[in-house]
Amino acid sequence: MFHCNGWGMPYALTGMGVRHVVLRKVDGAEILRRVEAEGVTLLCGAPAVVGMILDAAAIWDGPIPGAGRTRMVVAGAPPPTRTIERVEAELGWEFIQIYGLTETAPLLTINRTRQEWDELAPADRAAQLGRAGVPALGVTLATDESGEVLARSNVVLEGYWDQPEATADALADGWFHTGDGGFIDDDGYLTIADRKKDVIISGGENVSSIEVEDRLFSHPAVAEVAVIGVPDERWGETIMALVVLTEGQQVTEAELIEHTRGQLAHYKCPTRIEFRDELDRTATGKLQKYKLRAPYWEGREKLVN
Repeated sequence: MFHCNGWGMPYALTGMGVRHVVLRKVDGAEILRRVEAEGVTLLCGAPAVVGMILDAAAIWDGPIPGAGRTRMVVAGAPPPTRTIERVEAELGWEFIQIYGLTETAPLLTINRTRQEWDELAPADRAAQLGRAGVPALGVTLATDESGEVLARSNVVLEGYWDQPEATADALADGWFHTGDGGFIDDDGYLTIADRKKDVIISGGENVSSIEVEDRLFSHPAVAEVAVIGVPDERWGETIMALVVLTEGQQVTEAELIEHTRGQLAHYKCPTRIEFRDELDRTATGKLQKYKLRAPYWEGREKLVN
């Protein structure tokens, strides 16, 4: 309940007169059981939570609960397009992406299915739903010259408690600076490209870790992945992928690198891949990339070369 989504959803749903179910632990099979037993029509979670539900659904005995009725709201990080496809194809749930921060209480954008997307191929439809969405009521968005997403709204914080310098950095020139990099397309939809601190600069080129992760997720052997920048004498940083394999699947480092080379410019492709049993995450399922990066930069004065 410490998290904006943890208190925000129950308060909002209670205000609307909706009965809600709160779980103390994320368990994919238990979520499916509750959807079935309670007739749940709306869920909200990070992409990691969605992955646990999909894993449970793969071995679920009988029809998937909520198919054709349940909506899955995803927030906390941009989901891979393969995850979006699987939610609709394997669960039969409507996929809805939202974007916001604790500092914006929390909603800034929402992206729901539009009728004109119904005839699209699954991958193209997933690409449309993979955008963060259009501004919520009362929200104005922009990006600055660096690509950082800026917001104006009455939902934006007034300041950080007893942190005037942090407040001045975040609330500058009449805008709240989110710390996220992104762009707004011609349709007015925001796409989150990466956290500014998670952008990898290799040989002077900016590489979005999210873009590389999305391509790796398209390989069936990849269950989880985190892409980070690690020191490199020649390029300053090079791209490393930390991968958790799908149970029962095998793939080599060379095979995964080659898989990305067919989809990305070569400078964006990983040069190193390490396989892990699990990845560091917060209580809400977000990857803790600073923890994943730290061992590789230990002993250096700064986290870039």
